[in-house]
Amino acid sequence: MKKTSTRLADGRELIYYDLRDDAVRDAVDRRPLDRTVTTSEVRHDVLLGDSVAIASHRQGRTYHPPADQCPLCPSEGDRLSEIPDSSYDAVVFENRFPSLAGDSGRCEVVCFTSDHNASFADLTEEQARLVLDAWTDRTSELSSLPSVEQVFCFENRGAEIGVTLGHPHGQIYAYPFTTPRTALMLRSLAAHKDATGGENLFDAVVESELADERVVLESEHWVAFVPYAAHWPYEVHLYPKRRVPDLLALDEDARTEFPKVYLELLRRFDRIFDEGNGGEGSAGEPPTPYIAAWHQAPFGQLEDFEGVVREDFALHLELFTIRRTSGKLKFLAGSESGMSVFINDVPPERAAERLREVAST
Repeated sequence: MKKTSTRLADGRELIYYDLRDDAVRDAVDRRPLDRTVTTSEVRHDVLLGDSVAIASHRQGRTYHPPADQCPLCPSEGDRLSEIPDSSYDAVVFENRFPSLAGDSGRCEVVCFTSDHNASFADLTEEQARLVLDAWTDRTSELSSLPSVEQVFCFENRGAEIGVTLGHPHGQIYAYPFTTPRTALMLRSLAAHKDATGGENLFDAVVESELADERVVLESEHWVAFVPYAAHWPYEVHLYPKRRVPDLLALDEDARTEFPKVYLELLRRFDRIFDEGNGGEGSAGEPPTPYIAAWHQAPFGQLEDFEGVVREDFALHLELFTIRRTSGKLKFLAGSESGMSVFINDVPPERAAERLREVAST
């Protein structure tokens, strides 16, 4: 992998990640851009104990542009985009409309490929490994910023999820605090460690799932399963078999095997509702919308979670869709949005069975 860092016309950082070591990235951003002005502010909710980012400037962000005006495609002739070069393998840049900025953290965009009509599942294993390396590199760089406590790499795919740009891309949020979801895991981790005299809760969960019917696929270094208490209609958790706290700690064997495993999972998600694979969908069914979320240990202090150290946390990826059946979405209505109590219409055992049925042949 070759890494080349440059600056866009408004001062934002852009980084090319290339498969070839001889790639030259000297294209200049020719757009007449003013410096980016953000209004990001993090406010603490004293009743719930969580934080909310207030970012009014995002109201003006690019919204469903036509393909020939996509800001994530390479620049070509007089059509100038966020990527100055005429081609790229993978690229990361500071979001022009960030939810978090300055002392409130940082937001970046990750473009997986220059092919506008592709998706992550269309990548080769070599391309997927490049994205993994980019995620890892950005986790390392962002975690060193004094304002950053947790790094979150994720992908939103599909208009149903709320994606406003059709180009295959993900994002990285660098939070100035430990996120509420991670804090819940850490509290459960601490309680279990105390109650069992030191047993690791993540290890116990993975061991239990490996012995159950909800395993979707298993390789030498990774295991993917539908969790016992899945919140979403189709939800898979992907763990390395050797517990590590973050992407930085993955060994080379796990890194090498990851692309094959992850691409297979994504391709199965695209076949869940495909009538050609026994699904209920039709030929016009849009690709399965999903969220893919990496959970990494915070880089800040863990004094609020007595007895827990960073190495107790288990890196894992959660992949889920809000589509519960063909043409129908799972909405977070009264119980979920009002009380944070999920109601899942698809039994996790049936979801796992379906995801095994649509395996590649």
